[in-house]
Amino acid sequence: MVYLQVGIPILLAVVAMLLPSGCHRPKLLPAAGCVHALLTFAVLVRPEYANQNDWLSLDPLGRVVLLSVSVLYLLCSFYAAGYLRHRAERPNRVFVACLLAFPGLLTLVIWSQHMGLMWVAIEGTTLMSAPLIYFNKSARSIEATWKYLMVGSVGIALALLGTFFLAYSAMQGGQVPSLDFRTFLRTAPDLSKPWLRAAFVLLLVGYGTKMGLAPMHTWKPDAYGEAPGVVGALLAGGMTSGAFLALTRVWMVCRAAGESPFISRLLMGIGLFSMATAAVFMLGQRDFKRMLAYSSVEHMGILALGLGIGAPALFGMLLHIWTNAMTKGMLFLSAGNLHRAYGSRNISQVSGALRRLPLSGALFLIGFLAITGSPPFGPFVSEFSILMGAFEAGRYGTGFLYLSLLLLVFIGMGITVMHVVLGVPPDESGEHEPSGKEFLNDDGDKDRRRADAYRDDFRTTAPILVFLGLVLMLGFFLPAPLRRILEEAVSFLTKF
Repeated sequence: MVYLQVGIPILLAVVAMLLPSGCHRPKLLPAAGCVHALLTFAVLVRPEYANQNDWLSLDPLGRVVLLSVSVLYLLCSFYAAGYLRHRAERPNRVFVACLLAFPGLLTLVIWSQHMGLMWVAIEGTTLMSAPLIYFNKSARSIEATWKYLMVGSVGIALALLGTFFLAYSAMQGGQVPSLDFRTFLRTAPDLSKPWLRAAFVLLLVGYGTKMGLAPMHTWKPDAYGEAPGVVGALLAGGMTSGAFLALTRVWMVCRAAGESPFISRLLMGIGLFSMATAAVFMLGQRDFKRMLAYSSVEHMGILALGLGIGAPALFGMLLHIWTNAMTKGMLFLSAGNLHRAYGSRNISQVSGALRRLPLSGALFLIGFLAITGSPPFGPFVSEFSILMGAFEAGRYGTGFLYLSLLLLVFIGMGITVMHVVLGVPPDESGEHEPSGKEFLNDDGDKDRRRADAYRDDFRTTAPILVFLGLVLMLGFFLPAPLRRILEEAVSFLTKF
């Protein structure tokens, strides 16, 4: 099954590169999304498909992430096809091909039980996502792409070094060197503790860079700000989840080796620091897409915090993988619609979205309420579960800091979002050039279009409405199959 989930998207990427028609090429995206989703549901329904070989196997933790990524990509693929209809002026051959290959490589990350293969797959997602960030081909997008590649390459290099340290800890403990995850779990008590601790620090920095944990987050604001909204959604809800899965596997090895106190302090510290960094940079933020990047930094911090707290918070942490992915999909796609309508991301030129784009503006506002943990949305349930886990573990100071930072984030995001959605659109207030005049948009291009050049349409709003439905559903109740998958993952994480 894994060969189909990895191979079909990559094969379709090759087909996209060979197709001469830019009009027909985007139609491959929904096809890839549907096939990937069907294969995911098949492997969840038929557990016998989950074990391919020693290197490739879908464990309970992988099932949580795979289902989340598959649903996210399915909805984003339909949105991307509609989005590219509005971007006919841009060549889309490389963009579509990379967008098709991305879920295949991310699936390989999730299935990998070999630390070396997992590292290669994560590096593959980096290479596939770089051209997606550069889609607009402006000076700022090339700068963002190079920053993403340079910072990401340093991070992934440190992750490789940490992987070698992990193998060396086995050698120092008298074990046969191996990069097999299940072997590490089985022999964890015999691993050399100093080398294991050094490995965890390097892997935390390395995979934390891919997640966007502070202070390794410096690539995120530029990359998310310059990339199309659909790319931001896949990075914030997909690639970061894959990197977090890799970090969680290392956490399991360290926990099995009896190093829980050491790794818990590091994870909770970096989690709270990421939330604090995001809160500071959100206050007074004038670019609403960069604001979403800092929101992603915050939520990666929440995941790290939940992992650091341990068993009492693990269910909420796993649920937060889901709620974060679905809500980020909703926010980034609606933000992409707003960017297309206004030609700017700066709140000095973006206001009155509820009047200009009533549906996308309303969805952006609802997405803000959801991602900041307001009831009755899914993130409220997952964030509250993590808070209760902190209190259950006796970490009252951590819980208080967590609540305080959530409040600061709400205030910071709220100021920017309210400016975007309320008020009067600039062309109606007379603050900017009349409609039909030529101006420089945020992509650095001369753009001649009327203020009403973009309006909400079915293709670019229907996927966002489905995201909203999922976020609401996760806030009111958890479907029994999803709850079972999450509970099995919690049992798996605490087994060793």
